[in-house]
Amino acid sequence: MEPLELTLAKKLLKINAIMLQPERPFVWGNGWTAPIYNDNKITLSYPEVRRFLKVELSRLILENFEGAEVVASVAMGSIAMGALVADTLGLPFVYVRGEAKDHGLENVIEGNFKPGQRVVLIEDLVSTGNNAIKALHEMQMAGGDVMGMVTMFSYEFDQAIATFNREGLDLIALTNYNAMIEAALASDRIKEEDVSRFDIWHDDPASWTPASLELD
Repeated sequence: MEPLELTLAKKLLKINAIMLQPERPFVWGNGWTAPIYNDNKITLSYPEVRRFLKVELSRLILENFEGAEVVASVAMGSIAMGALVADTLGLPFVYVRGEAKDHGLENVIEGNFKPGQRVVLIEDLVSTGNNAIKALHEMQMAGGDVMGMVTMFSYEFDQAIATFNREGLDLIALTNYNAMIEAALASDRIKEEDVSRFDIWHDDPASWTPASLELD
């Protein structure tokens, strides 16, 4: 039976939720140049993929975070999926802003949240992990008992792994960089000789440039 992480990676590649363009690299929001880009919001437009993600994320929470009382999305990309998961589990839903609103109640956490509640965070994508850790700290400052985080996709960067370990935040991903590479090979989106080129980027994404694809 095919591993779940490989099945999902194939689905994401098929609908272009993951795009591979080493010759025409993308610029990420943090300023990094990358041959890979994730647009996981597009999964909401594909009912079969949307249902798959909703069910599997809910399963991760049930199996790994027994007793969770609140589902909290990291704004903004995972808000819709987080609401679907919370509805599936019959749990309250909130989301954590990147910064407080500059008007009204000036909330950082939107929704009905009570200090002491056990919270599972949801993120659509984990790269550096900075947004996830910021959300963790906001929930903790609000009195939340954060049990862990689930995500659709993790790049498994060394930087992020070290940060999550330091913060003591358990991260469970439905799929990841290595599964994506395997799925891309299986679907002929890349060739075997391309793998080392992508791995060069993955080993040092902050310093990568398109010229780094040229191997001796």
